[in-house]
Amino acid sequence: MPIQTKGYANPDATSPFATHSFQRRDPGPSDVSIAIEFCGICHSDIHTARSEWGEAFYPCVPGHEIVGTVTAIGQEVIGFKEGQRVGVGCMVDSCRQCKTCKEGDEQHCERGQTCWTYNTQITKPQPGEDSYTKGGYADHIVVDEKFVLRIPENLDPAAAAPLLCAGVTTFSPLNHLAVKPGDKVGVLGLGGLGHMAVKLAASMGAEVTVLSRSPHKKEDAQSLGAKSFCLTTSASECEGLAGTLDCIIDTVSAPHDLDQAASFLKKDGTLVLVGASDKPLEFNAFSMIAGRKKIMGSLIGGIPETQKMLDHCGKHGIVSEIEVITPSQINEAYERMLKSDVKYRFVIDCSKM
Repeated sequence: MPIQTKGYANPDATSPFATHSFQRRDPGPSDVSIAIEFCGICHSDIHTARSEWGEAFYPCVPGHEIVGTVTAIGQEVIGFKEGQRVGVGCMVDSCRQCKTCKEGDEQHCERGQTCWTYNTQITKPQPGEDSYTKGGYADHIVVDEKFVLRIPENLDPAAAAPLLCAGVTTFSPLNHLAVKPGDKVGVLGLGGLGHMAVKLAASMGAEVTVLSRSPHKKEDAQSLGAKSFCLTTSASECEGLAGTLDCIIDTVSAPHDLDQAASFLKKDGTLVLVGASDKPLEFNAFSMIAGRKKIMGSLIGGIPETQKMLDHCGKHGIVSEIEVITPSQINEAYERMLKSDVKYRFVIDCSKM
């Protein structure tokens, strides 16, 4: 039988979130049924709910930073058991057949069949199921076991929820670049993504410098594990940092000065874009040519890498800095996020749906 689910959705791009009842599919042989405990709010949720990245499906139920408890498993499931705490991130399926998917990079599925946790058309919906995916602003979800993740038992479940997106988004490029002790890593922007980049890079032994135009963030940067802070509006501080960083994790999601960031890199340094600006970014080619510098993009991580990140966080006791809210506070949280009025991630208590 399809599972009756309570959630929060907005009916169109300009309306607020309100209670919304819908059905999840009847769990199949390889499915894991999960009672959602907590779901983080990502800036992507706002872009999608308000159709800023293209027209969304409505009613829209966002949420891809999901932590919950297994309530039932299909007869073919071997990796999970009832009562286990698990997570669901940004994806719930892919083609699973292309070279990229088989390599564990399902987010880059060559056939374009990555099925995002919300707002993706479902090719063959089950009886009673909607024709598009609905996310974690809800009390229940059903996911194929190949896209379910193990949450380390020592991590606080609410604070672990943002690891499923903010955590892996910043872990993946650090992992790809094989950041090691002694490397000098810059983190541009100290928000939901940036604060995770600081924690993760520091846990890898890197010397972290936060790059920010907000002087009041210096104390937070240091408490999160940064060794240095550069006020990017200060000419003297920027001059002192020139040519010193091995890589920069750029988390800024608005137009900004890439040439300045490039000036901080060493020869062969890498500027990694993980913040998704809604407008094109410009840079001077000479800022990259001089010093053989690189610009690299990075999109979350595949399922194996996400599990690697969670295990790393469990080993080092890393979680997100959060503010827990009730579902009825989602609209207020969205407006506060747009004002950067959160340290550093909102997490919905989904037990109160």
